[in-house]
Order: sequence, then structure tokens, then C-alpha cells
Amino acid sequence: MKVPVIKKLVETYSLEELTLAEASIAEEETPAIEIPGDDEGEQLTHAFAAMWIRQQMEDNGDDFKTALRAYTQMVRGSIS
Repeated sequence: MKVPVIKKLVETYSLEELTLAEASIAEEETPAIEIPGDDEGEQLTHAFAAMWIRQQMEDNGDDFKTALRAYTQMVRGSIS
């Protein structure tokens, strides 16, 4: 997971564009937008993280750093 990539995705694309891109990657198709990553797994991670953070920002009015912190806490909680 590369935070600069996620930040750029959040700043550049709408939630709808990110959702469509994530679905395309999951279906092993080329997304309509560029999602950087070393492989499909990393691309999915970046797309999902950007979607989650963007949703958090829209729903709660959080800034990027606050939403990113919430996302990383959620991830840490799921793997511990």
C-alpha cells in the first residue's frame, strides 16, 4: 500500500470512478482510469483504500489525513 498513490486517487477521481475501476480489476479487466500498482493485488488495494477514504471524507467531512488514519486503524484491527 502506497499512501501517495492512494492520495492521488482520492484527489483525482470520484467515488463512482473508483468503484468502477475496482470492479474492473476484480474481474481481471483493464479499468477506465489508471490505478498504479506493481500487480493486480496492489491495484485492488489502492482502489479499495481510495474508495473507503473518499467515502469517509464525504460521509463524515473528514480531511484526507483523518480518513487515512481511520482506514489504517481498520486494516490493523482486521489483521491482528
